[in-house]
Amino acid sequence: MKQLLLPVIVALTCLPSAAQTRSSQDRGKIMVEARPWDRQHPDRPAWAIYPSLTADSLMLPASPDPLNAYGSLAKGHKFKATGYFRVRKLHGRWIMVDPVGRVHIDASVSSVSPGRGKTNKTAFAEKFRDKEDWAYLTSIELTSYGFNGAGTWSDAEAFQSMNRCHQDSHFTICPMLNLMSGYAATQGKAHQLPGHTGYPNQCIPVFDPGFEEYCDKVLADAAIRYGKDPDVIGYFSDNELPLGVKNLEGYLDLPDDDYGHKAAVRWLESKGIGRNEISDDIRKEFAGFAADTYYSIVRQSIRKHDPNHMYLGSRLHGGAKYLKEVYQAAGRHCDIISMNFYGKWEISAEDLKRWENWSDTPFIITEFYTKAEDSGLANTTGAGWLVHDQSSRSAHYQNFVIGLLRSRCCVGWCWFKYMDNDPTASGVDPSNLNSNKGCYDNRYHPYADLVDGMRKVNSMRYSISNLRKRGDR
Repeated sequence: MKQLLLPVIVALTCLPSAAQTRSSQDRGKIMVEARPWDRQHPDRPAWAIYPSLTADSLMLPASPDPLNAYGSLAKGHKFKATGYFRVRKLHGRWIMVDPVGRVHIDASVSSVSPGRGKTNKTAFAEKFRDKEDWAYLTSIELTSYGFNGAGTWSDAEAFQSMNRCHQDSHFTICPMLNLMSGYAATQGKAHQLPGHTGYPNQCIPVFDPGFEEYCDKVLADAAIRYGKDPDVIGYFSDNELPLGVKNLEGYLDLPDDDYGHKAAVRWLESKGIGRNEISDDIRKEFAGFAADTYYSIVRQSIRKHDPNHMYLGSRLHGGAKYLKEVYQAAGRHCDIISMNFYGKWEISAEDLKRWENWSDTPFIITEFYTKAEDSGLANTTGAGWLVHDQSSRSAHYQNFVIGLLRSRCCVGWCWFKYMDNDPTASGVDPSNLNSNKGCYDNRYHPYADLVDGMRKVNSMRYSISNLRKRGDR
């Protein structure tokens, strides 16, 4: 068996703030051995050492940040209360503002729902009286780890009910609407891929005239359920849409009577370009056109039916988040741009600067995680990095989040996910079969080393980002 390499502490240089340069921050990092994920060759990537900054190496106040029931900064600057979440700038930095007007940076966990596998169900019956008991105890535990809410794919109904029953509870939720995937399914144009929905030629049917009507129907129903709920941060419209440089030829190769094919032909004709003249710049421009069409339809529907809540985007993934035309389209219509992030140990300063230059719109990272060998799971599915143990997962989380807090545009993050995959579950997404993704195992027990590290950085996120001022205790 491969010997576990525990994180080794290097020079613990205290750092005044997250505003320091990258070179000075490197001096306080610990070393973590990890292996990246490779879709094509999952067994081939080599293990390597990745320096990682943790909360213990930062010069932080002696006490955690003072928080209110929303997980917002309870002291300091206060905006006008509107009763709902929104985004604003404070001293040149994007932030969320909570319903009572306090500065908010979101820290949440996705897929906070009871598991469906045999192991999950047996453990649930042993630990909880019912779903109401589970929701209440789980919200208390996650809050103690510095999280303020449940991200998408969570049991929103259970947490809505809990918040109503406990007036001092404001555990937030972010519903997923599944607008494009839902519409495509009604048209026989959707199929399951690992982690997300697939479409014909990987082209979303956004040019179908029925898509706008479908959005209106879904949003009208959503507004009845969520429209007056102050604990809803906003809506995700879809997950990981295939917006990219292959879209143009993909649409052109659809049947001649397909609305997407017709739209692509008209778009090329408007440019005076033949198919044999298509360049990469034209492909990128068309990807931006398709993205803009999608985001504009969705935003219009959200504003029409529920003007109280923010539009959180479609969780860009892969190359889409590095495609300027797609990113800018999201920025024109979304209140917050959401992105799922894999493939790199941390988000580079160059990536953060690129996104800031492309769009003056705040962003959130809606998926990231690592998988550890000491969990006892096979860890052969899912895009997260592989590490040796839970303390290494903790170091990755802290390093990743501290890096995010360097950005003037990051207003939050969401760990993927609440609970490990249960290999006894059936009918699950093929990317969620047997991996250590959770901050809890599949018997509802938290990973102590991981959640301790999460608590350390989550509970000091306002201090790390310099939003907590001296004297605020």
